[in-house]
Amino acid sequence: MRNKILLLGSGELGKEVVIAMQRLGQYVIAVDNYENAPAMQVAHEFEVINMLDGDELDRIVTKHKPDFIVPEVESIRTERFYDYEKQGYTVIPSAKAANFTMNRKAIRDLAAIDLGVKTAKYKYATSYQELKEGVAFTGMPCVVKPLMSSSGKGQSVIKTEADIEKAWNYALEGSRGDLMEVIVEAFIDFDYEITLLTVRSKDSNGEVCTKFCDPIGHHQESGDYIESFQPQPMSEAALEKSKKIAKTITDSLGGLGIFGVELFIKKDEVWFSEVSPRPHDTGMVTMASQKQSEFELHAKAILGLPVDTSLSNPSASKVIYGDHDADHVYFEGVDHALQIPGVDVRLFGKPKSFKKRRMGVILASSNSMEAALNNAKEAALKIKTKLER
Repeated sequence: MRNKILLLGSGELGKEVVIAMQRLGQYVIAVDNYENAPAMQVAHEFEVINMLDGDELDRIVTKHKPDFIVPEVESIRTERFYDYEKQGYTVIPSAKAANFTMNRKAIRDLAAIDLGVKTAKYKYATSYQELKEGVAFTGMPCVVKPLMSSSGKGQSVIKTEADIEKAWNYALEGSRGDLMEVIVEAFIDFDYEITLLTVRSKDSNGEVCTKFCDPIGHHQESGDYIESFQPQPMSEAALEKSKKIAKTITDSLGGLGIFGVELFIKKDEVWFSEVSPRPHDTGMVTMASQKQSEFELHAKAILGLPVDTSLSNPSASKVIYGDHDADHVYFEGVDHALQIPGVDVRLFGKPKSFKKRRMGVILASSNSMEAALNNAKEAALKIKTKLER
């Protein structure tokens, strides 16, 4: 059956979702706040609107009457989703999931208070003074994040009193939408952090089931992922705790699709951090590592089709940045990068470059995770972002 998919957000992750949906015969309308976004380049139709304008959202939903409304970014007037569900539209994974996960306050309170999941000690702040009180509560060092942001924007670590005002201003600059509130968290002395991709799909009896991909490790810089690798080595006890936490949270959120559950790990201890109700940036590694990438898993789960979360081979990904603030850039050295065994390159086709904007990703597969990551790093040294003449 050919369904109509309304994709809200048209970045690099959305682009891969569109490709996966089209391979399954679906019709996709890609939406974002600027023209020629990556997903628009491969969709059947596109719309350019301010997704924080509820009236504009209502207009395009009424215009296209989609079978599935699929959010791909945080900055959406998500409270409208409850109305769409009442009107008979299917929101992915659900209106509740979209609303709770796009606001760190809602999802943190759901996890820590309602579900009893282990998290870092935390407080909220709507002013600089409240942030100071929150820091006194959590202690230093601590982490400050906007309640609504993506890819680590606005996130910083407070180590001294002098950092508090800078952290407050940076968090507000990085906030998406019109929510001027932050969360301050006690710093967890973790060994590593993972993304556990968790898929809610239909089994052979038509019942909802939960499957997990192998854990994905990742390294961050200023809260933004720079490289990821799969599988992340971890103890069986920690993995089982991670799966239990991920299932508890995603069962509560409901719906079908893939969730990126972020967790902190120290030996056998596990703390919940965040969850995204859609493909995760660290999960781009699955385009090389798995039989079905996170984008194919998301598309198939949405459509009620069987999914396969199995690993094909250890792999790694590494971000390619724009390196320039410019309307047009090009990339040198891709040919040299591709000479490294097991390496592939994906350039996103974003129409405008910023110094720290993700413009592409290197994928590398090998016989071990360490070798794959080394190959991805070597390939990254070969590629240079240049200003177009």
